[in-house]
Amino acid sequence: MKEVGFEDKSYKPSKVVCIGRNYVEHIKELGNEMPSNVVLFNKPNSAIADRLYYFDEGYRYEAEICFLVLNGEIAGVGVGLDLTDAKTQEYLKSKSLPWERAKAFDNSAVFSSFVTARGVDIDSLEMMLYIDGELRQNAKTTHMIYKIETILKEIKSFMTLENGDIIMSGTPKGVGSYAIGQKFKLVLKDGNNTLLEKEFTVEEKYS
Repeated sequence: MKEVGFEDKSYKPSKVVCIGRNYVEHIKELGNEMPSNVVLFNKPNSAIADRLYYFDEGYRYEAEICFLVLNGEIAGVGVGLDLTDAKTQEYLKSKSLPWERAKAFDNSAVFSSFVTARGVDIDSLEMMLYIDGELRQNAKTTHMIYKIETILKEIKSFMTLENGDIIMSGTPKGVGSYAIGQKFKLVLKDGNNTLLEKEFTVEEKYS
């Protein structure tokens, strides 16, 4: 089982619950319909990674503010990348089929370690993604259509969240393809306070 770090411990998430279409500008960017309810899909434990791999030019990065759950509540905050096989996803969407082939593949959920949510205003978090020093994505929890407490309540209405499970809260505009050797830097802030920074260098496809 894959693990993620939280404070001085490691946890083995049973799943990663991903939120789709949670930022208006990203919905417009991809030409999707506005959701009438929270859009959710899951990635399995086997999707979790702490390294960023290249697959091919049809895959894109989607940076997200992430939350770690303990005892059914938000305990930690972090950042992650929801890697997507965009061409496959478009085909599946056109046929009204599930997204797992495009979203749930091995090493498609790349995470930083997590820091405590104690004393953190989770409704004022901000994430920045820089690629080779250029700002590509900027997410603020204030811009989410569905805030994290609403998301948590919705998930718990039909699914049990185990200790260590992760919620990926949606991606802002600025998604795109990426290449071997590019340097990704993710920054998470609470107001003016930097909570964490995580850097990845894109590596050749995992085998």
